[in-house]
Amino acid sequence: MKILIVDDDPAIRMLYKEELEDEGYSVIVASTGEEALKLFDNENPDIVTLDILMPGMDGIQVLRHMKDKNPKLPVIMSTAYDYRDDFAVWASEAYIVKSADLTQLKETIKQLAGDK
Repeated sequence: MKILIVDDDPAIRMLYKEELEDEGYSVIVASTGEEALKLFDNENPDIVTLDILMPGMDGIQVLRHMKDKNPKLPVIMSTAYDYRDDFAVWASEAYIVKSADLTQLKETIKQLAGDK
């Protein structure tokens, strides 16, 4: 199972990568929307965690591009802010608020991986 982590915060990328690799996942990381789309095309991830607020191309734009190419790809929107009322995030399979406790993220990934 390959997971693409997209976040402009290096501490979040490192935390997610280490924790998810400990769970046995193959993890690739991107710091920008543009980099994420290149990795998406080249690596064909099974699941994506996607930050909403990023400089340049934001997570909503990245989500649209990814869903256009692969509508069945599970995407978890990840943000420090609550965007659940924004209709654009509804295209994602899940939504989590960032936390140092990755229990919710890991459980969400396991649920989505079970669908694969």
